Amino acid sequence: FTNDLHPTLKADFVMANPPFNYHPWHQEELLEDARWKYGVPPAGNANYAWIQHMIYHLAPNGKIGLVLANGALATQSSGEGEIRKKIIQADLVEAIVAMRKMGTMVDRIHRELSNEDIAKIAGTVESFQNGTLEDEKGFCAVATLQEIEKQDYILTPGRYVGIEEQEDDGEPFEEKMTRLTSELSELFAKSHELEDEIRKKLGAIGYEI
Repeated sequence: FTNDLHPTLKADFVMANPPFNYHPWHQEELLEDARWKYGVPPAGNANYAWIQHMIYHLAPNGKIGLVLANGALATQSSGEGEIRKKIIQADLVEAIVAMRKMGTMVDRIHRELSNEDIAKIAGTVESFQNGTLEDEKGFCAVATLQEIEKQDYILTPGRYVGIEEQEDDGEPFEEKMTRLTSELSELFAKSHELEDEIRKKLGAIGYEI
């Protein structure tokens, strides 16, 4: 940010995964920077500095592919909400892709997508670009500017795609509740038994609870 190595660059494509919620980013040295067309980003978080840096360096009709913290979709603090509102009103947001149930967790923090997953996501975005995308509960939705405005310009996908419809399993509600509460009662009883067992074992080695 403090040393823009390519001040005149206008790129056709930008792909980036900047550090989430980065700070400090020397905001005080860049208050008058030309990159902040939609508002000066807060000193405590560089997310909207990264976004505007990329927009500034984008050629007309260029594309940005950006991975960013989920919080950037909804934050209203320190002027970030107003910056996001102006970016949306300028029609610069094409699609938001959030990893929900797709892919497989390969460890505690990494999710791996199959080729089929990637093709489905890419195909969904392409259908939107072609004007043929149909809303699918719990997976995708097309949102108008008016709908986004009603959501205070928050872009969290769940607000628009909703919850996928559950198939009716045919079990009457009263019967299901009776069965589930009975199962829960058994689990509670088992939990108390285990709790007593743990107390006894701790007591045996001199630790009373």
